[in-house]
Amino acid sequence: MSEVIAIANQKGGVGKTTTAVNLAAALASNGKKVLVIDADPQTNATTSLGFNRNDYEYNIYHVLIGIKKMSEVILKSKFKNLDIVPANIGLVGVEKEFYDPSKKNRELLLKKAIKPINKNYDYIIIDSPPALGPITINSLGAADSVIIPIQCEYFALEGLAQLLNTINLLKKSINPKLEIKGFLPTMYSVQNNLSKQVLEDLAHHFKDNLFLDKKKEFIIVPRNIKVAESPSYGKPVTEYAHKSKGAIAYNNLAKCILKGR
Repeated sequence: MSEVIAIANQKGGVGKTTTAVNLAAALASNGKKVLVIDADPQTNATTSLGFNRNDYEYNIYHVLIGIKKMSEVILKSKFKNLDIVPANIGLVGVEKEFYDPSKKNRELLLKKAIKPINKNYDYIIIDSPPALGPITINSLGAADSVIIPIQCEYFALEGLAQLLNTINLLKKSINPKLEIKGFLPTMYSVQNNLSKQVLEDLAHHFKDNLFLDKKKEFIIVPRNIKVAESPSYGKPVTEYAHKSKGAIAYNNLAKCILKGR
């Protein structure tokens, strides 16, 4: 059975999709069979792996409304061991389906859809939208654990309490096994005192939930031009510039995950 990891933060622009795509690619490069589920209507994970809207007819929206099975919308990427369930802007329309009171277990639609293909992958990475709406709830409801990217900038921790509260509520209701796998500091700048302060705050409050590399140092994703460039080439940074600092950070994160963190 695969390990299902949701990448979640209700704040936008924190490196959520970047983390989903590059963690998945790094795990795949280590010989693991990986599926990315793009559950964000912005479809950035889909385009980051080289697909555009003309490359597919059906997507995660059709799975969630029951028209298609998950296995019927999976696309094989050009990267070995890495598949994706694409998204489409039409996914924004799925929320009205969740608010239909006649639908039972609406928070577990994604979990139910994943179950038939669960055994086909070592890891399933879910890129959730930047909001605590029904799609993110479904993502967390389907996951074994969640990775929370934290941007190393002002207001970084704003709203984090709400996300943690949501996770605790879900553990008490629809997904008792959901765990926080860890917090991942992103967009870190060594020249920026604010970045250092945010990292200090994270270490103070969540030291046990930060990822460590083999040197026992915190895994931090730096501000890196190669990370920013790679989506425009339809490649993860681990493929686009595998020696860059961003690629090294995500490879270290993958190694940490592979060790059972």
